[in-house]
Amino acid sequence: MPTVAIYAGSFDPITRGHEDVIRRSREFVDRLIVGVANNTSKKALFSLDERMSFIRMAIADTSGVEVRQFNGLLVDFAREMKASLVIRGLRAVSDFEYEFQMALMNRHMSPNLETVFMVPSVETTYISSSVVREIAQFGGNLKGLVHPEVDTALKKKFAGEQGRSTA
Repeated sequence: MPTVAIYAGSFDPITRGHEDVIRRSREFVDRLIVGVANNTSKKALFSLDERMSFIRMAIADTSGVEVRQFNGLLVDFAREMKASLVIRGLRAVSDFEYEFQMALMNRHMSPNLETVFMVPSVETTYISSSVVREIAQFGGNLKGLVHPEVDTALKKKFAGEQGRSTA
């Protein structure tokens, strides 16, 4: 039976770090589903459709990956997709406690769903969506942090905001 895994997140926006985890995950799973969370209680910078489009663009050269939105619990989405693994990236030790608790809760709700923790490549360790958004907000250089199309979209999103006073 093929191994199906889910890599879930908000991907607001997708970064080179996310891309790295996606590509490396494909080395040990037959099919990877990138689950884009549609969290209506969280104010996203980009719409769900934009985020899904950016992901598809960024991983266009990677076979065996599909991008889908989901609402609700990850375990329910995994069950629906017939996934046996959840992929989670750990950038730092500080990520581990939260991710460990989530993995245990997911296992409680779905005993056959395993979580695989992946450490980032050295080149992407420091990249996060929140850091990317902050750099973009202040007009910083995003080269190497995000796909060029995401860079362009971030520049458009924050155009005119540089130099504004918050006082």
